[in-house]
Amino acid sequence: MTDPLDPATDRRPGGRTARVRAQVLDAVRAELTEGGHQGLSIEGVAKRSGVHRATVYRRWRDVGGLLVDVIEAAGEIDWQPPDTGSLRGDLTALNQEIQDSLVVQPSFAVALMAASFHSEQAAGAQTRLWADRYAQCEVLVERAVARGELPAGRTDAQSLLIAATAPLYHRLVLLRAHPDPQLPDRAAKAAVLAAAAGAFSVSREEDV
Repeated sequence: MTDPLDPATDRRPGGRTARVRAQVLDAVRAELTEGGHQGLSIEGVAKRSGVHRATVYRRWRDVGGLLVDVIEAAGEIDWQPPDTGSLRGDLTALNQEIQDSLVVQPSFAVALMAASFHSEQAAGAQTRLWADRYAQCEVLVERAVARGELPAGRTDAQSLLIAATAPLYHRLVLLRAHPDPQLPDRAAKAAVLAAAAGAFSVSREEDV
């Protein structure tokens, strides 16, 4: 399963500018996963990428600029939410992708989250990326409503998605516990049961 944050998974052909960007962002990812935010520098990225330091400075200016671009590149990936035929199946597949990206060693996803706490620029870009991903995944809820899996009333998609995915981040990032192979499905099942019971329904008053 591909990493939905890895720009190399959707590398498109382009001219020299695109190639330089790809080289630099590949280097950023490598430097970040190996040394964390503290080990990330313009000099290190330039050396690893083979792109002249002056070029890196001119285009990205500083480490914050590099982080923003690597996050924006993740948002350019042609990633699509799972479509398994059921809400539980979709959420389980989504959770499995998340778990895979968090447990791989070294984890770019974890390194990027950590870096966002040290850079206001990166934090803003990461917030935008998360918002886009949640918006993309709203289709999972729309399909479930169409199949009759969710109540006829409106369901707040983001609340449901947070409830389904949060256990993965809590266990693997906050607690730093060993991955549980059953957790992706168990968390999905719990969220689906809660949603079916109306736990994430939006009342008219809340929608005003």
